[in-house]
Amino acid sequence: MSIRVGIVGISGFGGGEALRLIASHPSFELVYAAGESSAGSRLVDRFPGVPAKLAELVIEKWDPAALPKLDLLFASLPTGASAEALARVPRHVKIVDIGGDHRYVDGWAYGLADIWPAEIEGQSRVADPGCFPAATLTALAPLLADRLIEPGNIVIDVKTGISGAGRGGDSKFGYAESNENLVPYGLLRHTHMPEIAKTIERLSGGSAAGLVFTPHLVPMTRGILATIYCRGRATTQQCLDAARRFYAGRSFVRVTDRPPQTKWATGSNLAFVSYAADPERNLVIALGVVDNLGKGAAGQAVQNANLICGLPETAGLDGAPVWP
Repeated sequence: MSIRVGIVGISGFGGGEALRLIASHPSFELVYAAGESSAGSRLVDRFPGVPAKLAELVIEKWDPAALPKLDLLFASLPTGASAEALARVPRHVKIVDIGGDHRYVDGWAYGLADIWPAEIEGQSRVADPGCFPAATLTALAPLLADRLIEPGNIVIDVKTGISGAGRGGDSKFGYAESNENLVPYGLLRHTHMPEIAKTIERLSGGSAAGLVFTPHLVPMTRGILATIYCRGRATTQQCLDAARRFYAGRSFVRVTDRPPQTKWATGSNLAFVSYAADPERNLVIALGVVDNLGKGAAGQAVQNANLICGLPETAGLDGAPVWP
């Protein structure tokens, strides 16, 4: 079965990662690529290592009124740039929005694929979670579902690679500014805060009013490590057992006894979670690791696309991480 696929925003980091995964997907056929600054160039001009079968595909200027015959469209556009345009895409074309405009928007399924796969299957409009929510919520979900932690008293400290800023990031994300540096940003009102809070409340049935979320930029290309401080009387083993039950049979979440590292997930759709707890101190530490361009963006987008197209969830995603 060949499913005709398009990518909007293909020259960005998220779109480029989607291209890499779709190029070797057993059922997806890339027939349309769109961008702004790259419009008019061939894929091989932008991505010299692209497979020969895709090399001559010309990147078109994004226009939802001029789409070819498509079954599925991936949109990897900056937050604020996709809502109006994607509303004009015909309903018969399935959409996975990697950007931020449709998370918890009516008519769009929230694509946290490892937690709610049944709510994504058969949908035609899916909003990919943000990269930070992908790491943090995957680690928190088992604890919240089993009532092992207090939902209203969670502190999230996240470290992320520079590619999370996107290819269009301004000069403060350049090599000279980022190398040998550690930068906190988005304090108190980061764009992912509402998404994380809503999902915590949905999983726990309680309030996330006390949520604190602080991301930090570290001088590496890709990867996210979330260290999450929670209140709860559970033991380390209870947390690990809860996660193993919660993710039993799920292909992409690995529960590990030792603290995970970002390189474990590089180039993959895997998520690693682990826990350390001290019930006497009413303290639970949850750890989550993903590749921000994999599970945090294009990997999860392809996983969601598999679900909505009725394909095996692992199709095109079962490659091993890049190491070292």
